[in-house]
Amino acid sequence: MKNKTRCPWCEGHPLYIKYHDREWGREVKTDKKMFEFLTLESAQAGLSWFTILQRRRNYKKSFADFDVKKVAAFTAKDEKRLLCDKGIIRNRLKIKAAISNAKEFIKIQKEFGSFRAYLKSFLPGGKPVVNNWKTIKEIPARSALSDAISADMKKRGFKFFGSTICYAHLQATGYVNDHLKTCYVRRADRNE
Repeated sequence: MKNKTRCPWCEGHPLYIKYHDREWGREVKTDKKMFEFLTLESAQAGLSWFTILQRRRNYKKSFADFDVKKVAAFTAKDEKRLLCDKGIIRNRLKIKAAISNAKEFIKIQKEFGSFRAYLKSFLPGGKPVVNNWKTIKEIPARSALSDAISADMKKRGFKFFGSTICYAHLQATGYVNDHLKTCYVRRADRNE
């Protein structure tokens, strides 16, 4: 995929380029993948996304292949195991948040039928937001949409999911498409 115009944030490492080209900004269709991104985005708080991408495989293994019911059932013994796991971010609060967030995620699934349906209830017309940015400097770190969703999730008991993390989650899962107008992924997806 050389000689393709991409969003400049991903240039410089094959792992970032692969993530950009295959996942970022593409609408996630399953709650399992939603939970994966929610867990990874929460772990990222205060760190670079690249740091998390490098550990993604370890997170998958350590967090039961992102099976939300299994993670929700994690015990104090699991927390101890995770705190000793060098393959993930060993932050006690983030580990506890991942387990707690799994429980809240299940509650939302029961209330809305799916976590996807919950997120879509905030979207205009239930459809992903497609922005028309020309430069990376135009892309915000948060929006009124991420403010509203993160506030509601905070009320429900979610941790490590403020507006900035929420906005990154919406971008990653394709509910906000922030591929630049010149990006080949955006043009290919929209047949431009």
